[in-house]
Amino acid sequence: MRSGWRRTTTGVLVVLASLVTLATPAHAGSERGRPVWYLSLGDSLSVGVQPTGGVNHPTTNGYSDQLYQALKSTSPKLQMKKLGCAITETTVTMLRGKGACQDQYKGRSQLADAVAFLREHRGSMALVTIDIGANDLEPCGSLAGIDEECVKERFIDVATNLPPILAALRLAAGPHVTIVGMNYYDPFLAAYLIPDIGPDIAAAANETLASFNGLLGAIYRFFRIPVADVATAFHTDVVEPLVPIQFPNGSVVEVPLNVATICGLTYMCLEQNIHATTEGYALITQAFLEVLP
Repeated sequence: MRSGWRRTTTGVLVVLASLVTLATPAHAGSERGRPVWYLSLGDSLSVGVQPTGGVNHPTTNGYSDQLYQALKSTSPKLQMKKLGCAITETTVTMLRGKGACQDQYKGRSQLADAVAFLREHRGSMALVTIDIGANDLEPCGSLAGIDEECVKERFIDVATNLPPILAALRLAAGPHVTIVGMNYYDPFLAAYLIPDIGPDIAAAANETLASFNGLLGAIYRFFRIPVADVATAFHTDVVEPLVPIQFPNGSVVEVPLNVATICGLTYMCLEQNIHATTEGYALITQAFLEVLP
């Protein structure tokens, strides 16, 4: 079945070929002495969602806000618009609307609102960031295991929907606006903590995520969009050394570095919540800064 994921990743290039006439090289924007805009798009990570009392809510601790503050320190004219959805945005809903986010976009879609914003501010856009796809894949996994048939279907969804999203953004933004995507960390590495079966589940989840990040990378590369390598920033493939982590009850467990990173920089190990801590979002921010021109 996993060889099928690789075939899907490779096959996405065939889908992309039909969109070649819409792909335009991205170049760095310039302030030119006037106010410029940073547009943030995506899922709940793009709006900095974190849990309080078991309830998710948007915050100003996310990577978009941290990135904005970092860029504004040297570009004081920069302004930010966040259009991401804090609930469950997928490539399907971003492209077509409906779903859990439809009220936010008044029956339209995040993409439609983004295109409208880009057209309205054409000539004054400096940066667009986008993270999307995690919610397509997330229902296929849990701490109990990975549904491989579900994974296969969701790979097809992303391969079908992400290219027209990026083509529309590039067309609306113009050729000189920097657009940056991102790949993902693996929250299901937390399954490693489950006695006996945990390490095998974590390994399977990591293999799935590696294939998924490969798919995202292939699509972004086709559109010449740089990718913030969040997977590497979170040591997703690094199993050594073993690192001790302490739980609230005082118990200490030694786990691989990638598992310790997920436990330390997300809420997954204690609350089974995939979102990043403020420090985790800072690491994502740094991954974006590393690929900006």
